[in-house]
Amino acid sequence: MKIKLLAIGKTDDKNLNTLIENYQNRLKHYIKFELQVIPDIKNVKNLSEKQQKEKEGALILKQLQSTDQLILLDEKGKEYRSIEFSKLLQKKMNSGIKQLVFVIGGPYGFSQDIYTKAQGKISFSKMTFSHQMIRLFVVEQLYRGFTILKNEPYHHE
Repeated sequence: MKIKLLAIGKTDDKNLNTLIENYQNRLKHYIKFELQVIPDIKNVKNLSEKQQKEKEGALILKQLQSTDQLILLDEKGKEYRSIEFSKLLQKKMNSGIKQLVFVIGGPYGFSQDIYTKAQGKISFSKMTFSHQMIRLFVVEQLYRGFTILKNEPYHHE
């Protein structure tokens, strides 16, 4: 299985990028992982929230294969403890899917088309995080999940 993280808009913060790259490199020891950034939509001030979500949704759908399993990072999603999240990863790997895709939407969330296509929603917290910060949290939790599955000394319960 391969894991892809799709995100709208680039991260300008060098420190965040360094941390994300650090965990991406660590993840390589466990699974094929790709962080794919979809460029921000131009002239958003001329678009309604719905129009912006629909344009972003179309760009997200273009990046997906028909066999991909799609999990949205959404405030209304299910919350997991790290050990539960590692079990979810194991279950997905055991199911034989080729690619698991996590998606971080734009500032207004996802279009209805994306919600329809998704096989699940995960919330990392009841709090709201910036779209740049959540990338780091996702990559770190993926790494943590795999260290849990391998019984390696990273996670402490």
